Amino acid sequence: MSDPVWWSRWLTALAIGSCVAAGCSNGPAESAPPPAPAVAPAAAGAGPFTIGGKVPPASGGPPSIVILQPPSPTDVPPSPAPPFMDQVQQTFIPAVLMVRSGQPVEFRNNDDVLHNVRVREDGTHSPAFNVAIPTGEKFLFTFQRDGFYDVGCDIHPAMAAQIVATTSPYVAVADREGNFSIADVPTGDYKAVVYAGAQKIERDIMVAAGQTAFDLTKP
Repeated sequence: MSDPVWWSRWLTALAIGSCVAAGCSNGPAESAPPPAPAVAPAAAGAGPFTIGGKVPPASGGPPSIVILQPPSPTDVPPSPAPPFMDQVQQTFIPAVLMVRSGQPVEFRNNDDVLHNVRVREDGTHSPAFNVAIPTGEKFLFTFQRDGFYDVGCDIHPAMAAQIVATTSPYVAVADREGNFSIADVPTGDYKAVVYAGAQKIERDIMVAAGQTAFDLTKP
């Protein structure tokens, strides 16, 4: 019969060797790192998105305009600084300014001559305001109603511009080829309204992952 002491020592050595091979420790057991939080399947494509596409290009007049009207009012906050229209070298800049109804707009004069700014509704010709703006000065105004507004200067009749007021924050002025882009558009259904010269196009569209490019050249 084998020596009991030798047999006990052999079993102890075998146990220690097995523990070393398995990475055992004499200290307290280390807890496994927590699993990574699960990501909802829709999170990667939930938006908002930058959408773009094509509208009929402008021909001679102001550039084409795109407005996405959501089905209900949005809570998108206004920009930290109000949009502005400047006057430089007897020119309104930009020639077309998109503004949100109910939020202030700044009119500046960085020209070296006195200007007045005359604004009236395009459809009714009713005046919105008419003020003189000396060099280096500015004037704040809030458009309360959606619509198109013509901008002129009585001192320099060749100066002209246009303002488009809308409650929607999702708007764009297309380039001369009719390309447009609108950033930060949430997923959802919209009515796309296009003004291209005398032409008005309305389309119901849905913005979603994989649906961010739209051909709005036809009703």
